[in-house]
Amino acid sequence: MDLFSPLTLGDLKLSNRLVMAPLTRSRSSKDGVPTAEVVEYYRQRASMGLIVTEGTYPSVTGQGFVRQPGLVTAEQIAGWKKVTDAVHAEGGLIVAQVMHAGRVTHPETTGVDHVEAPSAIAINGESHTYTGKHAYPVPRALSAEQLPEIIEQFVTASRNAIAAGFDGVELHGANGYLLHEFLAPTSNTRTDAYGGSPQNRARFVIEVATAVANAIGAGKTGLRISPEHNIQDVLELDAADVAATYTALLEGIAPLGLAALSILHKDPSGELVQSLRKTFAGPVLLNTGFQSITTYEEARNVAAEGWGEAVVVGRPAIANPDLVRRWRDELPLNELDASTLYTEGAPGYTDYPFWQN
Repeated sequence: MDLFSPLTLGDLKLSNRLVMAPLTRSRSSKDGVPTAEVVEYYRQRASMGLIVTEGTYPSVTGQGFVRQPGLVTAEQIAGWKKVTDAVHAEGGLIVAQVMHAGRVTHPETTGVDHVEAPSAIAINGESHTYTGKHAYPVPRALSAEQLPEIIEQFVTASRNAIAAGFDGVELHGANGYLLHEFLAPTSNTRTDAYGGSPQNRARFVIEVATAVANAIGAGKTGLRISPEHNIQDVLELDAADVAATYTALLEGIAPLGLAALSILHKDPSGELVQSLRKTFAGPVLLNTGFQSITTYEEARNVAAEGWGEAVVVGRPAIANPDLVRRWRDELPLNELDASTLYTEGAPGYTDYPFWQN
Protein backbone atom coordinates (compact mmCIF):
# COMPACT_ATOMS: atom_id res chain seq x y z
CA MET A 1 0.00 0.00 0.00
CA ASP A 2 1.20 3.48 -0.91
CA LEU A 3 0.42 6.31 1.52
CA PHE A 4 -0.21 8.63 -1.42
CA SER A 5 -2.59 6.39 -3.36
CA PRO A 6 -6.39 6.92 -3.44
CA LEU A 7 -8.70 5.15 -1.00
CA THR A 8 -12.46 4.68 -0.79
CA LEU A 9 -14.10 4.75 2.65
CA GLY A 10 -17.81 4.08 2.21
CA ASP A 11 -19.20 7.09 0.33
CA LEU A 12 -15.90 8.98 0.58
CA LYS A 13 -13.17 8.91 -2.04
CA LEU A 14 -9.84 10.04 -0.55
CA SER A 15 -6.98 11.32 -2.71
CA ASN A 16 -4.40 9.85 -0.30
CA ARG A 17 -4.25 7.70 2.83
CA LEU A 18 -3.17 10.33 5.35
CA VAL A 19 -5.98 11.19 7.75
CA MET A 20 -5.83 14.21 10.05
CA ALA A 21 -6.60 13.04 13.58
CA PRO A 22 -9.29 14.67 15.71
CA LEU A 23 -7.35 17.29 17.66
CA THR A 24 -8.73 19.46 20.47
CA ARG A 25 -7.61 23.06 19.86
CA SER A 26 -10.08 25.22 21.88
CA ARG A 27 -10.38 27.99 19.27
CA SER A 28 -14.17 28.21 18.88
CA SER A 29 -16.32 30.82 20.64
CA LYS A 30 -17.66 30.23 24.13
CA ASP A 31 -21.06 29.42 22.62
CA GLY A 32 -19.55 26.62 20.55
CA VAL A 33 -19.49 28.36 17.16
CA PRO A 34 -16.41 27.83 14.95
CA THR A 35 -14.64 31.14 14.35
CA ALA A 36 -12.99 32.53 11.22
CA GLU A 37 -9.70 31.16 12.55
CA VAL A 38 -11.23 27.67 12.72
CA VAL A 39 -12.31 28.02 9.07
CA GLU A 40 -8.77 28.98 8.04
CA TYR A 41 -7.14 26.25 10.13
CA TYR A 42 -9.08 23.44 8.47
CA ARG A 43 -8.87 25.05 5.01
CA GLN A 44 -5.08 25.07 5.23
CA ARG A 45 -5.01 21.31 5.88
CA ALA A 46 -7.37 20.27 3.07
CA SER A 47 -4.64 18.35 1.21
CA MET A 48 -4.89 15.56 3.81
CA GLY A 49 -6.79 12.62 2.39
CA LEU A 50 -9.42 13.19 5.08
CA ILE A 51 -9.80 15.65 7.94
CA VAL A 52 -11.49 14.49 11.14
CA THR A 53 -12.51 17.50 13.22
CA GLU A 54 -11.87 17.97 16.88
CA GLY A 55 -14.55 16.42 19.08
CA THR A 56 -17.85 18.29 18.73
CA TYR A 57 -20.50 17.98 21.38
CA PRO A 58 -23.99 16.59 20.62
CA SER A 59 -25.58 18.15 23.72
CA VAL A 60 -24.76 20.93 26.15
CA THR A 61 -24.15 18.35 28.89
CA GLY A 62 -21.78 16.51 26.56
CA GLN A 63 -19.37 19.44 26.21
CA GLY A 64 -15.98 18.55 27.64
CA PHE A 65 -13.73 21.53 27.06
CA VAL A 66 -13.70 25.30 27.11
CA ARG A 67 -14.15 26.86 23.66
CA GLN A 68 -15.19 23.50 22.20
CA PRO A 69 -17.44 23.56 19.12
CA GLY A 70 -20.85 21.95 19.10
CA LEU A 71 -23.36 20.53 16.64
CA VAL A 72 -26.47 21.60 18.53
CA THR A 73 -27.54 25.15 17.60
CA ALA A 74 -28.31 26.79 14.28
CA GLU A 75 -25.37 29.15 14.85
CA GLN A 76 -23.00 26.23 15.34
CA ILE A 77 -24.24 24.53 12.18
CA ALA A 78 -23.82 27.76 10.21
CA GLY A 79 -20.30 28.17 11.58
CA TRP A 80 -19.36 24.66 10.54
CA LYS A 81 -20.85 25.25 7.07
CA LYS A 82 -18.17 27.90 6.53
CA VAL A 83 -15.54 25.34 7.49
CA THR A 84 -16.81 22.60 5.19
CA ASP A 85 -17.25 25.03 2.30
CA ALA A 86 -13.65 26.19 2.71
CA VAL A 87 -12.27 22.64 2.84
CA HIS A 88 -14.32 21.55 -0.17
CA ALA A 89 -13.19 24.62 -2.14
CA GLU A 90 -9.63 23.32 -1.70
CA GLY A 91 -10.63 19.84 -2.88
CA GLY A 92 -10.61 18.26 0.57
CA LEU A 93 -12.87 15.97 2.57
CA ILE A 94 -13.91 16.57 6.17
CA VAL A 95 -15.96 14.59 8.70
CA ALA A 96 -17.19 15.75 12.10
CA GLN A 97 -16.18 13.78 15.16
CA VAL A 98 -19.24 13.57 17.40
CA MET A 99 -18.11 13.34 21.01
CA HIS A 100 -20.04 13.23 24.28
CA ALA A 101 -17.53 13.87 27.05
CA GLY A 102 -19.40 11.80 29.62
CA ARG A 103 -17.86 12.33 33.05
CA VAL A 104 -14.81 14.16 31.64
CA THR A 105 -16.25 17.63 32.18
CA HIS A 106 -17.55 20.00 34.85
CA PRO A 107 -20.64 22.17 35.41
CA GLU A 108 -18.39 25.25 35.24
CA THR A 109 -17.76 24.32 31.59
CA THR A 110 -21.22 23.16 30.55
CA GLY A 111 -23.46 25.35 32.69
CA VAL A 112 -25.45 22.20 33.56
CA ASP A 113 -25.65 21.18 37.22
CA HIS A 114 -24.56 17.57 36.67
CA VAL A 115 -22.40 15.38 34.46
CA GLU A 116 -23.45 12.10 32.84
CA ALA A 117 -21.80 8.69 32.83
CA PRO A 118 -22.65 4.98 32.81
CA SER A 119 -21.94 4.77 36.56
CA ALA A 120 -21.51 7.22 39.45
CA ILE A 121 -17.71 7.02 39.52
CA ALA A 122 -15.66 10.22 39.40
CA ILE A 123 -12.31 10.68 37.70
CA ASN A 124 -9.28 11.58 39.75
CA GLY A 125 -7.86 14.96 38.80
CA GLU A 126 -9.07 18.38 37.79
CA SER A 127 -11.01 19.80 34.86
CA HIS A 128 -9.96 23.03 33.13
CA THR A 129 -13.12 25.16 33.15
CA TYR A 130 -14.14 28.73 32.40
CA THR A 131 -13.60 29.55 36.09
CA GLY A 132 -10.28 27.75 36.58
CA LYS A 133 -9.41 24.21 37.60
CA HIS A 134 -11.95 22.17 39.57
CA ALA A 135 -11.99 18.58 40.77
CA TYR A 136 -14.08 16.31 38.56
CA PRO A 137 -17.51 15.79 40.16
CA VAL A 138 -19.18 12.46 40.79
CA PRO A 139 -21.29 11.89 37.67
CA ARG A 140 -24.97 11.05 37.59
CA ALA A 141 -25.41 7.49 36.37
CA LEU A 142 -27.65 7.46 33.32
CA SER A 143 -30.77 5.36 33.75
CA ALA A 144 -31.75 2.84 31.10
CA GLU A 145 -34.75 5.07 30.36
CA GLN A 146 -32.42 8.01 29.59
CA LEU A 147 -30.23 6.15 27.09
CA PRO A 148 -32.59 6.54 24.09
CA GLU A 149 -32.40 10.31 24.60
CA ILE A 150 -28.58 10.18 24.51
CA ILE A 151 -28.73 8.09 21.34
CA GLU A 152 -31.07 10.65 19.80
CA GLN A 153 -28.59 13.41 20.66
CA PHE A 154 -25.91 11.56 18.67
CA VAL A 155 -28.36 11.10 15.78
CA THR A 156 -29.43 14.74 15.75
CA ALA A 157 -25.83 15.98 15.92
CA SER A 158 -24.92 13.67 13.03
CA ARG A 159 -27.84 14.95 10.97
CA ASN A 160 -26.73 18.47 11.82
CA ALA A 161 -23.24 17.61 10.62
CA ILE A 162 -24.59 16.55 7.23
CA ALA A 163 -26.68 19.74 7.11
CA ALA A 164 -23.48 21.68 7.78
CA GLY A 165 -21.87 20.13 4.71
CA PHE A 166 -19.70 17.49 6.36
CA ASP A 167 -18.88 14.42 4.27
CA GLY A 168 -19.70 12.19 7.22
CA VAL A 169 -19.19 11.69 10.96
CA GLU A 170 -16.87 9.77 13.21
CA LEU A 171 -18.34 8.62 16.52
CA HIS A 172 -15.88 9.08 19.38
CA GLY A 173 -15.69 5.78 21.22
CA ALA A 174 -12.17 6.37 22.55
CA ASN A 175 -10.00 8.25 25.05
CA GLY A 176 -12.20 7.87 28.11
CA TYR A 177 -15.30 9.75 26.98
CA LEU A 178 -18.90 8.57 27.27
CA LEU A 179 -18.96 5.74 24.72
CA HIS A 180 -15.59 4.46 25.95
CA GLU A 181 -16.84 4.69 29.54
CA PHE A 182 -19.58 2.19 28.69
CA LEU A 183 -17.04 -0.26 27.25
CA ALA A 184 -14.69 -0.54 30.25
CA PRO A 185 -15.45 -2.44 33.48
CA THR A 186 -13.63 0.21 35.55
CA SER A 187 -16.01 2.98 34.47
CA ASN A 188 -19.11 0.84 33.88
CA THR A 189 -20.27 -1.07 36.96
CA ARG A 190 -23.90 -1.29 35.88
CA THR A 191 -25.99 -4.36 36.68
CA ASP A 192 -28.60 -3.90 33.92
CA ALA A 193 -28.46 -4.88 30.25
CA TYR A 194 -25.73 -2.28 29.64
CA GLY A 195 -23.23 -3.55 32.22
CA GLY A 196 -21.45 -6.67 33.37
CA SER A 197 -20.52 -8.90 30.45
CA PRO A 198 -18.45 -7.72 27.48
CA GLN A 199 -21.55 -8.04 25.30
CA ASN A 200 -23.59 -5.87 27.67
CA ARG A 201 -20.89 -3.20 27.95
CA ALA A 202 -20.66 -3.04 24.15
CA ARG A 203 -24.44 -2.76 23.74
CA PHE A 204 -24.80 1.03 24.04
CA VAL A 205 -22.04 1.80 21.55
CA ILE A 206 -23.58 -0.65 19.08
CA GLU A 207 -26.96 1.04 19.51
CA VAL A 208 -25.48 4.51 18.94
CA ALA A 209 -23.57 3.41 15.82
CA THR A 210 -26.64 1.63 14.45
CA ALA A 211 -28.92 4.61 15.00
CA VAL A 212 -26.49 7.07 13.39
CA ALA A 213 -25.80 4.78 10.42
CA ASN A 214 -29.54 4.39 9.87
CA ALA A 215 -30.01 8.17 10.06
CA ILE A 216 -27.25 9.43 7.75
CA GLY A 217 -26.07 6.27 5.96
CA ALA A 218 -23.44 3.72 6.96
CA GLY A 219 -21.22 4.96 4.13
CA LYS A 220 -20.92 8.29 5.94
CA THR A 221 -20.41 6.86 9.44
CA GLY A 222 -17.21 5.82 11.19
CA LEU A 223 -16.19 4.87 14.74
CA ARG A 224 -12.99 5.58 16.67
CA ILE A 225 -11.78 3.28 19.47
CA SER A 226 -8.69 3.16 21.70
CA PRO A 227 -8.54 -0.23 23.44
CA GLU A 228 -5.96 -0.48 26.26
CA HIS A 229 -5.29 3.25 26.06
CA ASN A 230 -5.84 3.53 29.83
CA ILE A 231 -6.53 7.24 29.92
CA GLN A 232 -8.81 9.39 32.10
CA ASP A 233 -9.36 6.50 34.53
CA VAL A 234 -10.90 4.27 31.86
CA LEU A 235 -8.59 1.36 32.58
CA GLU A 236 -8.63 -1.78 30.45
CA LEU A 237 -6.00 -3.97 32.08
CA ASP A 238 -7.40 -7.47 31.48
CA ALA A 239 -6.28 -8.48 27.98
CA ALA A 240 -8.87 -11.25 27.69
CA ASP A 241 -11.68 -8.89 28.68
CA VAL A 242 -10.44 -6.23 26.25
CA ALA A 243 -10.41 -8.72 23.39
CA ALA A 244 -13.88 -10.03 24.31
CA THR A 245 -15.38 -6.55 24.71
CA TYR A 246 -14.09 -5.07 21.48
CA THR A 247 -14.81 -8.26 19.55
CA ALA A 248 -18.41 -8.07 20.78
CA LEU A 249 -18.54 -4.42 19.75
CA LEU A 250 -17.22 -5.04 16.25
CA GLU A 251 -19.34 -8.15 15.73
CA GLY A 252 -22.30 -5.95 16.63
CA ILE A 253 -21.47 -3.21 14.10
CA ALA A 254 -19.90 -5.30 11.33
CA PRO A 255 -23.27 -5.94 9.61
CA LEU A 256 -23.80 -2.18 9.29
CA GLY A 257 -20.97 -1.81 6.76
CA LEU A 258 -19.60 1.39 8.29
CA ALA A 259 -17.25 3.56 6.22
CA ALA A 260 -14.29 3.08 8.57
CA LEU A 261 -13.00 2.01 11.95
CA SER A 262 -10.26 4.21 13.42
CA ILE A 263 -8.05 2.44 15.98
CA LEU A 264 -5.69 4.25 18.32
CA HIS A 265 -3.19 1.71 19.68
CA LYS A 266 0.55 1.65 20.23
CA ASP A 267 0.95 -1.75 18.56
CA PRO A 268 -0.79 -1.62 15.16
CA SER A 269 0.69 -4.91 14.00
CA GLY A 270 -0.17 -6.78 17.20
CA GLU A 271 -2.66 -9.59 17.64
CA LEU A 272 -5.38 -7.42 19.22
CA VAL A 273 -5.49 -4.74 16.50
CA GLN A 274 -5.20 -7.18 13.62
CA SER A 275 -7.84 -9.48 15.12
CA LEU A 276 -10.23 -6.54 15.54
CA ARG A 277 -9.49 -5.46 12.00
CA LYS A 278 -10.51 -8.90 10.75
CA THR A 279 -13.71 -8.83 12.80
CA PHE A 280 -14.69 -5.39 11.53
CA ALA A 281 -14.12 -6.53 7.93
CA GLY A 282 -13.98 -2.97 6.58
CA PRO A 283 -11.41 -0.20 6.12
CA VAL A 284 -9.28 0.45 9.21
CA LEU A 285 -7.50 3.72 9.95
CA LEU A 286 -4.52 3.30 12.28
CA ASN A 287 -3.28 5.85 14.78
CA THR A 288 -0.03 4.55 16.27
CA GLY A 289 0.49 6.96 19.12
CA PHE A 290 -1.17 9.41 21.48
CA GLN A 291 1.70 10.48 23.71
CA SER A 292 4.23 9.81 20.93
CA ILE A 293 4.34 11.64 17.62
CA THR A 294 3.79 9.58 14.47
CA THR A 295 6.81 9.92 12.20
CA TYR A 296 6.90 9.54 8.45
CA GLU A 297 8.90 6.34 8.88
CA GLU A 298 6.19 4.87 11.13
CA ALA A 299 3.41 5.92 8.77
CA ARG A 300 5.25 4.52 5.78
CA ASN A 301 5.87 1.27 7.65
CA VAL A 302 2.16 0.86 8.49
CA ALA A 303 1.41 1.33 4.80
CA ALA A 304 4.20 -0.91 3.55
CA GLU A 305 3.28 -3.76 5.89
CA GLY A 306 -0.44 -3.43 5.09
CA TRP A 307 -1.53 -3.23 8.73
CA GLY A 308 -4.37 -0.86 7.87
CA GLU A 309 -5.89 1.04 4.97
CA ALA A 310 -4.82 4.53 6.12
CA VAL A 311 -2.71 6.27 8.77
CA VAL A 312 -4.15 8.81 11.22
CA VAL A 313 -1.72 11.63 12.01
CA GLY A 314 -2.02 14.20 14.79
CA ARG A 315 0.64 16.69 15.81
CA PRO A 316 2.63 16.71 12.54
CA ALA A 317 -0.58 17.89 10.83
CA ILE A 318 -0.91 20.72 13.35
CA ALA A 319 2.57 22.09 12.65
CA ASN A 320 2.56 21.34 8.91
CA PRO A 321 -0.56 22.37 7.00
CA ASP A 322 1.10 20.92 3.89
CA LEU A 323 2.14 17.67 5.58
CA VAL A 324 1.18 15.52 2.58
CA ARG A 325 3.58 17.40 0.33
CA ARG A 326 6.36 17.47 2.92
CA TRP A 327 6.18 13.73 3.52
CA ARG A 328 5.73 12.85 -0.14
CA ASP A 329 8.72 14.98 -1.20
CA GLU A 330 10.69 14.22 2.02
CA LEU A 331 10.96 17.89 2.96
CA PRO A 332 11.87 19.17 6.45
CA LEU A 333 9.00 19.66 8.90
CA ASN A 334 8.01 22.65 11.00
CA GLU A 335 8.51 22.16 14.72
CA LEU A 336 5.38 21.96 16.86
CA ASP A 337 4.95 24.67 19.50
CA ALA A 338 3.24 22.69 22.27
CA SER A 339 2.65 25.81 24.36
CA THR A 340 0.01 27.01 21.86
CA LEU A 341 -2.01 23.79 21.53
CA TYR A 342 -4.96 24.97 23.65
CA THR A 343 -4.56 28.74 23.67
CA GLU A 344 -6.58 31.37 21.82
CA GLY A 345 -5.83 33.17 18.57
CA ALA A 346 -3.76 32.54 15.45
CA PRO A 347 -0.32 31.83 17.01
CA GLY A 348 0.39 28.12 16.80
CA TYR A 349 -2.87 27.61 14.95
CA THR A 350 -3.00 29.23 11.52
CA ASP A 351 0.49 30.74 11.34
CA TYR A 352 2.56 27.61 10.64
CA PRO A 353 4.22 28.21 7.26
CA PHE A 354 3.76 26.20 4.07
CA TRP A 355 6.88 25.04 2.21
CA GLN A 356 7.84 27.96 0.03
CA ASN A 357 9.35 26.50 -3.14
